[in-house]
Amino acid sequence: MDFNVKKLASGAGVFFTRAVQFTEEKLGQAEKTELDSQLESLLARGDTTKNWTERIFRQTEILLQPNPSARIEEFLYEKLDKKVPSRITNGEILGHYMHEAARDFGAGGPYGSTLIKVGECQKRLGGAEREFLQTATLTFLTPLRNFLEGDWRTISRERRLLENRRLDLDACKARLKKAKAAEAKAAAEHELRVAQVEFDRQKEVTRLLLEGISSTHVNHLRCLHEFVEAQTIYYAQCHRYMQDLQKELGRFPNMFAGNPSVSLGASVTPPSVEDSPGATVDMLKLEDVRAPAAGTRKAKVLYDYDAADTSELSLLADELITVYTVPGMDPDWLMGEKGNQKGKVPVTYLELLS
Repeated sequence: MDFNVKKLASGAGVFFTRAVQFTEEKLGQAEKTELDSQLESLLARGDTTKNWTERIFRQTEILLQPNPSARIEEFLYEKLDKKVPSRITNGEILGHYMHEAARDFGAGGPYGSTLIKVGECQKRLGGAEREFLQTATLTFLTPLRNFLEGDWRTISRERRLLENRRLDLDACKARLKKAKAAEAKAAAEHELRVAQVEFDRQKEVTRLLLEGISSTHVNHLRCLHEFVEAQTIYYAQCHRYMQDLQKELGRFPNMFAGNPSVSLGASVTPPSVEDSPGATVDMLKLEDVRAPAAGTRKAKVLYDYDAADTSELSLLADELITVYTVPGMDPDWLMGEKGNQKGKVPVTYLELLS
């Protein structure tokens, strides 16, 4: 018990001495030992690394998971050392809704069958997103978090210890200046030598840790490359899925082919229905679709289209082409011309102009 009391009293005395030294330095009443320029540069570099790593980490978290409630939930799971439950993506949810809607509308109709195709694509997009989130978290977020919660905490702890050793050293210097008696001077000189050794040792420990920041930069550079690679794969998958969907919809029956004045995005008036008990607006059939009127006309391309074979014409979004009907051609297609190029083009990729 006596030992604990003495230890507590000694600790309180050291804390009080440091507090006095710190206060006098702030008031300009005491000298302060300055660190060498190399160590100051390393400290500044460390602070910059910590601050920007923290910002990049937080913003990447927001990019990967925009929902703040979900981020908090994942954070709590990690702190409790529990596995974060797999979360279904918004694209997968949308795909599920489209499939359910197609079932109610009728999967055999134009709208229902298209909903199924688009829904399948949305599920694939959602699956690709989930894989990207997992890869990005493992290869980029986790290393950044490990630095902030591991290496930087160690550096911060040793840095605080260095500041305490510096305060102890300067307090010893102040006591030596104030000492008058030979015995007091001898005791103060001994304390100063011990404080100087401890300060120098702690300074080297801190320096070595801060020099390790260079290795941290190299590691984070590798992680950044892996993050970019994961993004590249993800967006390439999404682009491929959407191109496949566009091509598939270009060969799919639709209600726009029968009305050249209607473009994608315009409002569509449903066909009139006879006043009979069994008649419904959804009774649109493939045989009801009519090809555009005879004669050439201009059309604006809505989306890029890659020709599947030599009989088709490749298109670029926003370009103007000439189109016309050919007897016997599938009503979902028109013959298109631009310059000296000619080939079939899907109606759904066009906005027919008057």
